[in-house]
Amino acid sequence: MIQSEKSAVVGLHHLDCRLWPLPTPKKMNGWISSTVCLSIILSLQLSSAFARRSQDLRCGVCRALVDELEWEISQVDPKKTIQIGSFRINPDGSQSIVEVPYARSEAHLTELLERICENMSDYGEKVDATTHRKNYVRVISHDGTKMDLSETKIDGDVTSSLKFACESIAEEYEDELIEFFSHEAENVKDRLCSKRTDLCDHALHLTHDEL
Repeated sequence: MIQSEKSAVVGLHHLDCRLWPLPTPKKMNGWISSTVCLSIILSLQLSSAFARRSQDLRCGVCRALVDELEWEISQVDPKKTIQIGSFRINPDGSQSIVEVPYARSEAHLTELLERICENMSDYGEKVDATTHRKNYVRVISHDGTKMDLSETKIDGDVTSSLKFACESIAEEYEDELIEFFSHEAENVKDRLCSKRTDLCDHALHLTHDEL
């Protein structure tokens, strides 16, 4: 649970809008106080719901982004290489360049991050029946396998939200993404989305692991 959501819950626990019987001269003030109190509660509830939806989106997109990067990297010919280093001629006539695998090179990862968010158009939104938290799933598989689209929301608003969130995360955490994907690593989703960036809270992290 993120901080704004925690604050909202705490606020709701401490508010009490019960209007006790008041003497007639103070009755109007009592009604006004009750109205203000109810307005505060409604505002906190809306704030809490928005905070949860926002984190569901950013967490889901982070995890989807990791999946997409891993898949794109797996499609590169392992024999493909790229030259890195300086092309300047050394005094002895040599050049300080070396060939390294293209997959996971900085050039490759930078190129991927510039276009990877286009893949979010292949995702839809599902609401977990148990936790009522939103998660995001592919509606078009990479290999053409039929997907289960039951209870999946697919529309322009979802696609736009996913793409915008993806571009924001890719830009904000570009260094972290390149760091993690420059070499093969395990549990990138958890290490990147839950621990390094805190885009996923603990409860949502468990939900996704159980899916």
